[in-house]
Amino acid sequence: MAEKLVKALAVYTALLLTLAAVVYFGSAHVAAEHHATWVGHAILGMGLTLNLVWCFGCGLIMLRFREPVAAWIERLPGPWQLKFVVGCTLLAMAEEAVTVTLTNLAPLYGTKVGEAYITASANYIDVITRHSVVVFVPMFVGWAWMLSRWKFTATEVFLLFGAAGSIAEAQFAGNAANLIIGFWFFVYGLMVWLPACAVPESRHANRPKWWHFPLAIVLPGLFVIPVAVPLSFTHHPRIDFVGK
Repeated sequence: MAEKLVKALAVYTALLLTLAAVVYFGSAHVAAEHHATWVGHAILGMGLTLNLVWCFGCGLIMLRFREPVAAWIERLPGPWQLKFVVGCTLLAMAEEAVTVTLTNLAPLYGTKVGEAYITASANYIDVITRHSVVVFVPMFVGWAWMLSRWKFTATEVFLLFGAAGSIAEAQFAGNAANLIIGFWFFVYGLMVWLPACAVPESRHANRPKWWHFPLAIVLPGLFVIPVAVPLSFTHHPRIDFVGK
């Protein structure tokens, strides 16, 4: 069932992004006549590139090499919980490297850096330490704790973390995020899927009951509170372009 849902999300996202690409390339001459419209056009282009590089490119690489990578991770020393958290953190940092690069490539999309952007800052270190990855890490810790108690499959982890990410994006972007919900499932789900493939099946854990699934969307957010509260007092939580 989970695998079928991922395939359905992939088809939906592919169709939606194909339509978005047609709009992007077909409306360039119209968008160029109005600056505000052109900024939106540039953001759309960044989003399409993110999908191509991270969701499609990196996703296919993970799918192709999941078995040897998972076997390699299992052979590494240390508890699997630590390896899971570190693996997810590295993938989250990789995803943010793509998004921050696209934000800094705004001139290639016809705008200045800071006019069109898909990250909270144009500075990579600022993004991962004050906006995104610093908040994700406690969620990964929460997932490691849940996986030590319940045997979610890697696909289920993908979907549940993707759902949490989609809900978070909807709070920031509103209805626009709801339309591309499948896209956000892949953006967030790919941060945790490959490390989840390396979680040992032999661990002492039980298959989750039905109510563990909605709980798994909400519970990791509670792990964020000790980090998010201090951050909220030290900087603006959304947009903080360095030097802007």
